[in-house]
Amino acid sequence: MKVSVSTSKVNGEVFAPPSKSYTHRAITIAALSDDCMIHRPLMSADTLASIRASEALGAIIEKYEDRIHVKGVSGKPHVPNNVIDVANSGTTLRFMTAVSALTTGVTVLTGDSSIRNRPNQPLLDVLNKLGVEAYSTRGNGCAPIVVRGGLKGAITTIDGSISSQFISALLIACPLNTQSTTLSIKGEMKSRPYVDVTMELIEQAGAEILVEEGNTIKFIIPANQKYNLKEYTVPGDFSSASYLLAAAAVTGSTVTVKNLFPSKQGDVEIIDVLERMGAKISWDKESGVAEITGNGLKATVFDAGATPDLVPTIAVLAACAEGTTVIENAEHVRYKETDRLHAMALELTKMGISVREEPDQLIITGGTLRGADLHGWHDHRIIMALTIAGMVAGDTVIDTAEAVDISFPNFFEVMKELGAAVELI
Repeated sequence: MKVSVSTSKVNGEVFAPPSKSYTHRAITIAALSDDCMIHRPLMSADTLASIRASEALGAIIEKYEDRIHVKGVSGKPHVPNNVIDVANSGTTLRFMTAVSALTTGVTVLTGDSSIRNRPNQPLLDVLNKLGVEAYSTRGNGCAPIVVRGGLKGAITTIDGSISSQFISALLIACPLNTQSTTLSIKGEMKSRPYVDVTMELIEQAGAEILVEEGNTIKFIIPANQKYNLKEYTVPGDFSSASYLLAAAAVTGSTVTVKNLFPSKQGDVEIIDVLERMGAKISWDKESGVAEITGNGLKATVFDAGATPDLVPTIAVLAACAEGTTVIENAEHVRYKETDRLHAMALELTKMGISVREEPDQLIITGGTLRGADLHGWHDHRIIMALTIAGMVAGDTVIDTAEAVDISFPNFFEVMKELGAAVELI
């Protein structure tokens, strides 16, 4: 499917969609609890993959219009009757790989062509040190993955530079172990806020993990714990809200985004970035309302270490800003659904913007965007960001537009309600 984008502005009020990150974690931890009601979950392609995987591991899940009821496995996931297909969800793959280590048998996990090229070796290495037989069928660290359960405790280390999802997966599984575990982080822990989100849900479910900060971060995980998440309401998603806020910023419009309450989400940084770049933005934390009015944007420096999902949005803001923006500390952004650094560099170049791509940086000089035929890379964040760019450039067509279903299924409908000239073709 393709989307055609014409020059347009946006105005009005809109609710931010529920958080994908919190929904994934709530589903996974609820499935390992006894009985839980999750209110206002994001029902997208990715989170539905976590629901299907949880059901394959023994949970019974009933879906309603604005909530899901999870009858969990009380910390003892079942051996699946079939291969678990996570579709395009890397979070589901990593979380369920670790959860599968709690079973008494063998689990096989795979996904689409993108998933089968995403790295998982650091997680597999740690699971093997914890008494699990876990391996890639092709020997390249990518899905399909085979996991033979038997999780035991140990003192071990994991590289923190590739994906925080490996760490979150282990933190979710290890409290249910029969032996205590100490997990040390080697190097810089990228995307730390996502681990903080995981810790927040684990604590709400009644489990305890001790954290030692210092030159080396250590997670000390006591054994024989139990999850007891009974009820949870998913907060709004700052990652998805970034496109709504950016649309106003680059078109000189005014938009009010509701359901943005304080949480552990790192992508709340979009508020500060927009302010630094010159947009007029206010955020009432008590009411959860952010209001933005576009102004002349100016260049900035953005460290992507903690918030990789903001990179496509920041790249488009940079393309519309005066001066040269540097997006740095971003090598891990190459290991998402696609190589997002390369994808944004290539597509913005097609639109007439000067972009220099370095191993861990994008250096973007703002200019006049022009319409172009663009590739969406089957990546929801690339497509949504390029849609915002197309609203400035006009005469833009983006392919693989159906991929927005991964995190923001009604993205185009919401943008049209705000006045954007977008049409699916």
